[in-house]
Amino acid sequence: MFGNLGDMGKIVEALQAQAQTMDKELSERRYTVKSGGGMVKLTVDGKGEAIDLEIDDSLLEDKSSLQIILLSAITDGYKMVEDNKKQHAMGMLGGLNPFGSK
Repeated sequence: MFGNLGDMGKIVEALQAQAQTMDKELSERRYTVKSGGGMVKLTVDGKGEAIDLEIDDSLLEDKSSLQIILLSAITDGYKMVEDNKKQHAMGMLGGLNPFGSK
């Protein structure tokens, strides 16, 4: 019913190794998102962790605008990271799309 379990174990080990490699590659990637016409620049790594943030001095006196622009940058950065993770996962699975059609 399940075929050769030894072969299945090898496949699982290979997938785990690929996942570890992908995790390492993602942690080394850097994505920079600009928002508010470049007034806010956010850099995140491939795991979605913020590693740098630059804010134009002119925004420091406009709290409302700063909040809106920061939220936009954070959202864009998160989407960029998630899209990249999906692309890597699809490549690892040989083109199968576990995330549904898009």
